[in-house]
Amino acid sequence: MELIIVSLASLLAGFVDSIVGGGGLILVPALFATFPNAHPATLFGTNKAASVWGTGIATLQYSRRVDLRWHALAPAALVCFAASLGGAWLVTVISPHYLRKALPLVLVLVLAYTLAKKELGRHHAPRFTGVHETLVASAIGAVIGFYDGFFGPGTGSFFVFLLVRLLGYDFLNASAGAKLLNTASNLAAILLFALKGHVWWHFVLAMAVANAVGSVAGTHLALKHGTGFVRGVFIAVVSLLILKTGFDAFLLSAPVATARL
Repeated sequence: MELIIVSLASLLAGFVDSIVGGGGLILVPALFATFPNAHPATLFGTNKAASVWGTGIATLQYSRRVDLRWHALAPAALVCFAASLGGAWLVTVISPHYLRKALPLVLVLVLAYTLAKKELGRHHAPRFTGVHETLVASAIGAVIGFYDGFFGPGTGSFFVFLLVRLLGYDFLNASAGAKLLNTASNLAAILLFALKGHVWWHFVLAMAVANAVGSVAGTHLALKHGTGFVRGVFIAVVSLLILKTGFDAFLLSAPVATARL
């Protein structure tokens, strides 16, 4: 029964994550509810090991239909991988507890800015080319990759927002780029969790298949309906993230309440 529950959650998480990120908003709470006595690191590691398949497949699907700017995003993915490892190492030394109360406030600013700028992300007009674009993309990969390794909630949404705001991508192209970067940061996290024995591989296979199926469906919808649809889902997911992270930060006192999404 537990496997069925977490696999269904993984299916829905893959669907949401493939469009705009935030799949952990679904899968991580499902894992904690299903296995309340498990070590949090094991649940985080299992979540990453299952969800990376969805983000990886979404990256492949997007790359066939969207002109990914590989000259900028490929180096950024490598930087993101290294930064995520650094963040994951740092969290073993100091607690990310102080970020809990800041996160929902940052997400409110992201949502407010997106709603205020009606044309934000509706048109694909990259601001930079060549080395300049690569440097800005790598800076995004470094900052958010480190954040993903150190803390995590809202990583996919932050990637999308910054690719739109700083690089001038539309929401569809930003979502495609975010999948590549998020795959890199997830792989780094999986490496660390696996080395420490915090992955339930016997659950991962079924969850990974479900996540991949959801990812294929979500990517299909995003490509079919375009940037306006992705923008709408982005607003909805960020709104839910604000509620979830705000609840964790201000209403829950348990130290493991915050989920790495």
